[in-house]
Amino acid sequence: MQKRNARPAREIVVPGDLLDDSGMDAGNNAYVLNGKVYAGVLGVRNAHNDTVGVIPLGGRYMPVTGDTVIGIIEDIGPSNWLVNINAPYPAPLHVNEVPWKVEFGDTSKYLNVGNVVMLKVLMVDESKKIQVTMKDSGLRRIEGGQLVEMPHSKVSRVIGKSGSMIQMIKNLTDCRMFVGQNGRIWIDGDENAEIAVEAVRIIEREAQSSNLTERVENFIKSRLPEKEENKGEGY
Repeated sequence: MQKRNARPAREIVVPGDLLDDSGMDAGNNAYVLNGKVYAGVLGVRNAHNDTVGVIPLGGRYMPVTGDTVIGIIEDIGPSNWLVNINAPYPAPLHVNEVPWKVEFGDTSKYLNVGNVVMLKVLMVDESKKIQVTMKDSGLRRIEGGQLVEMPHSKVSRVIGKSGSMIQMIKNLTDCRMFVGQNGRIWIDGDENAEIAVEAVRIIEREAQSSNLTERVENFIKSRLPEKEENKGEGY
């Protein structure tokens, strides 16, 4: 019989499926039993270096070190902010992890409850304590635009292979977009922003279907206003 772990890298697994029996470490949403690694949730098998785990197809977002996320400030302390990043655990943002020099007690002068921020997950320890940072390229407070939320498990389809899907949407709609790995997507543009939002919703609904990029592209082109240079043709 063929070994269960000799599977394509992106194959869907169910709880109890064998992920590896060659000595790899158990990653997220996986467990070890008798020296073998098994899936703990329904999702996609995810192997990286010497670790194998599962990317869940549903449920809450589980932060991973290095993830870029979109957070919403939900509480303020004298030396930190508590950020909602769609995870089941709080994510404090300390004053040492923002690009400003913040004096003790002055946190509300820089970020307030309800503000939306781009962050990176700095660390997640074994007790699920999360640390996030804004001190990296492109991370900042978000002003304007629209925030779209979807299951975090479908974010990879919005991004597409090597960024192909999101780049296509941005190019056609001329919108700015930032995709957080926690299932939040920021979209900012003029009259085409709603088209970009609708395109994202199509991806959310049809994430498991084939030829999705082509269908989304056709949808966007069908909704774009006629270009000025084409209006005078034939005259």
